[in-house]
Amino acid sequence: MIEQLKANNRAWAARMVAADANFFRRLVGQQAPEYMWIGCADSRVPANEIVGLDPGEMFVHRNVANLAPPQDANYLSVLQFAVDVLKVKHVIVVGHYGCGGVAAAVDGKRRGLIDHWLHPIREVYVENRGDLLAIPDWTARMNRLCELNVMRQVRNVAADVLVQDAWGRGQSLSVHGWVYSLSDGLVKDLGVTISGSM
Repeated sequence: MIEQLKANNRAWAARMVAADANFFRRLVGQQAPEYMWIGCADSRVPANEIVGLDPGEMFVHRNVANLAPPQDANYLSVLQFAVDVLKVKHVIVVGHYGCGGVAAAVDGKRRGLIDHWLHPIREVYVENRGDLLAIPDWTARMNRLCELNVMRQVRNVAADVLVQDAWGRGQSLSVHGWVYSLSDGLVKDLGVTISGSM
């Protein structure tokens, strides 16, 4: 299995060079993406492919359930590098319908350490409990919770001092919230873009 992955890599590299002889030479140069993607670690959600971008065109941070928690040093380091060093113009928080992490946050089962990571989603659930329980279908309810989670993470990103300081310097930066549909491959813009100080 691992040998097959290495063979796939060689074939992919050959295809890229066949299509564009300078592809890897460009990648070796400084990366200058305009976009940062904060998405779920789900293997069915390949960030660059979904939006048709090549390697080097999007700075990507992924974790379970696409969280942007203000106490996570890994996420904050990636965000700071994207905003302060790469000067990305867009941070896009992208959830996806059918997210196992979102469902696991509220299904009542205990899984260990991941329960602590998913705690912010339980908070979103509690804050929106009435509206969510009004949705009788479990799948539709979880899909709405996926949207609400993205909206919360957009606010987390926009409220962070790194982003606030960038706006204070006059840096062009917008924070967007999308949800990806596994069933048709399309993203839905939730219309929660923030482009200036909160």
